[in-house]
Amino acid sequence: MLAALGLFVVSPMGCYLSRAAYEEARILARRTPIDRLVADSTTPAGERAKLQLVLNARQFAADSVGLRPEQSFTRFSRLDRDTLVLVVSAAYPDRLARRTWWFPVVGRFPYKGFFDFAAAHRTADDLRREGFDVSIGASSAFSTLGWFNDPVVSTTLRMDSVSLVNTVIHEITHTTFFAKGQVVFNESFASFVGGRGAISFYRALGDSALAARAENEWADDLVLGAFWAALYARLDSAFAAHPDTMKDEMARRVSRERRLGARERIYRDARSQLVDSVGPLLRTFPVGWGERVVLDNAVVMARRVYATELDLFDAVYEREGRDLTRAVQRVITLARERPADPFAAVREFVNTP
Repeated sequence: MLAALGLFVVSPMGCYLSRAAYEEARILARRTPIDRLVADSTTPAGERAKLQLVLNARQFAADSVGLRPEQSFTRFSRLDRDTLVLVVSAAYPDRLARRTWWFPVVGRFPYKGFFDFAAAHRTADDLRREGFDVSIGASSAFSTLGWFNDPVVSTTLRMDSVSLVNTVIHEITHTTFFAKGQVVFNESFASFVGGRGAISFYRALGDSALAARAENEWADDLVLGAFWAALYARLDSAFAAHPDTMKDEMARRVSRERRLGARERIYRDARSQLVDSVGPLLRTFPVGWGERVVLDNAVVMARRVYATELDLFDAVYEREGRDLTRAVQRVITLARERPADPFAAVREFVNTP
């Protein structure tokens, strides 16, 4: 047993988890109660206002959305860097399949977060050499799913007010409910709760300007969610038309080339669509965003993690009389009833007269 444990500790996964545990311990060790910082006149005014906003959003999530914050976001940790974690995801270039990583307890994930930024870039480079499409980006917040008292970190406070409230509610959604092995469902559901929650929060405050900003951001999420879904469907159909099931090596090679050719044509059309028809619908994105955003399988699948069937969750919201608390509880109940396919359970509910 001790030998096996020793081998795990020095394995790549063991090293990765050890570094993550070390960084998490450092973050937890720096925690200071937020209410103490808010009451302290030496706390910079801007920081104090953001911290109070976190407490308000946390309370709203509990009282008005029916979430369970536990002790998350009651404390603050100041980091000594501008980026909390780098997230790496990868996908096969000729099919819509993710490179996944298995982690103890929580199962498989289609992305991997790194506190060691050099290791993140090495992993990304290794994946590219292996032929994967790779996406790497920064994340300013995270959740340990209730295992620890998650603090707000200084990188999160750099967000604008609407994004900060959205993020707090999003992460508390994970603390409240997290379906094992259903990362896409969990993240997309949390995107819905965070987006709709931010709108409700600012409406309750009577802040019409920030409520409108939150509404515009959610409208953009729905538009882009539909775009990524349509793009995913086109790619899936094109790849399926040239299956990789032939026994002959030459035939498989030809089929792969055809899949790659179809992919390039689809991405060319998608770029035009982003610029000509989707871009003008977006309310909060900078001009020219559609011309600059990277389009490949890793990006499509990474975006889909957080934006799959957002309109489905919104349909539940409408069926529940635009009552966010009832909508959230309905989705959680449906997901628990069908843990193997929570999307199907929600879809069936929405489509039942």
